[in-house]
Amino acid sequence: MLRWLIGGGREPQGLAETGEKLLELCGHTQKITAIITFTSLESCEEKNQLILTASADKTVIVWDSNTGRQVQRISCFQSTVKCLTVLQRLDVWLSGGNDLCVWNRKLDLLCKTSHLSDTGITALVEIPKNCVVAAVGKELIIFRLVAPTEGSLGWDILEVKRLLDHQDNILSLVNVNDLSFVTGSHVGELIVWDVLDWTMQAYERNFWDPSLQLDTQQEIRLCQKSNDISIHHFTCDEENVFAAVGRGLYVYNLQMKRVIACQKTAHDSNVLHIDKLPNRQLISCSEDGSVRIWELREKQQLTAEPVPTGFFNMWGFGRVNKQASQPVKKQQENATSCSLELIGDLIGHSSSVEMFLYFEDHGLVTCSADHLIILWKNGQRESGLRSLKLFQKLEENGDLYLAV
Repeated sequence: MLRWLIGGGREPQGLAETGEKLLELCGHTQKITAIITFTSLESCEEKNQLILTASADKTVIVWDSNTGRQVQRISCFQSTVKCLTVLQRLDVWLSGGNDLCVWNRKLDLLCKTSHLSDTGITALVEIPKNCVVAAVGKELIIFRLVAPTEGSLGWDILEVKRLLDHQDNILSLVNVNDLSFVTGSHVGELIVWDVLDWTMQAYERNFWDPSLQLDTQQEIRLCQKSNDISIHHFTCDEENVFAAVGRGLYVYNLQMKRVIACQKTAHDSNVLHIDKLPNRQLISCSEDGSVRIWELREKQQLTAEPVPTGFFNMWGFGRVNKQASQPVKKQQENATSCSLELIGDLIGHSSSVEMFLYFEDHGLVTCSADHLIILWKNGQRESGLRSLKLFQKLEENGDLYLAV
């Protein structure tokens, strides 16, 4: 097992892969609320990767990911910017707060909507036909971007439709594939939507099945903790939806329509953000200040952990009856076929880690309520690159000889 090494040689607690903290980007005065990346279009031959961060201090800051230098600050917002997204095809980026703003890569404001809600836009995703979906309270609002034409010199953004199917505030919104996107709410609703006609494809809400509840008083007590069943964040691939639910992580297979793996207490506090890494790995961050790396592994059916039929059941209620009369087929249907194993634990923040970005070639960027943005590198990979450069240098200087 390898370890993370943080700046100054201090070793963190727990198990992890090798890495090191390179930069701390300090500039915001309040909680960081959103982070995205885009490529600058400078005249230089090598395009520069930039990072955009938004904060409760009503600013957006542009950073150089190579040096950590602050490139530009936008401070004209009237409310907190809660989400950011880049539309590569239209070459613009959007900021969502009490209104929705459209910006170009030179950071010029192109257009914006009127005031939408005091709650503000909590999430944004791009969908076909030059449209975006915005989560505003319990509603999903479809907007269409209108690019300049010969008859129109400026950009415009139009409201197309409102979807009112959620019963509580929408906390998470993500594209699943080219055909659908998925939303999750504060009371544990999961809805899969058609990306073209915006109709509902699937609706799930049963995080536990009351009919299988063994302890009624325990059920009542746990029902009062609605935050424990809130879907805080999603990430997806073509087969699965990975959900951050309360303190746990759940892998829901779209074809099988059931949970195939879970970690009910992946963190000590609510999981706020998750994303996939290569090689069936998953990374998560939490209010407890930790960042953890998991690996999705197959496991034998005989040792599979039973899970209830309720969608993403996180309490273990309604476990499969172990009596001999219980049908074997029912046990197999309710068993997880995979497991989420902890393989990494990054310790560097002193407060809640709100979100992160993963770059395959550049490492991991985490941001926290402690106002710090930390750039992490995979130490094992960096050590290999340094060794390679050393051998190349020795070869260029003629100092590299083959051993006889």
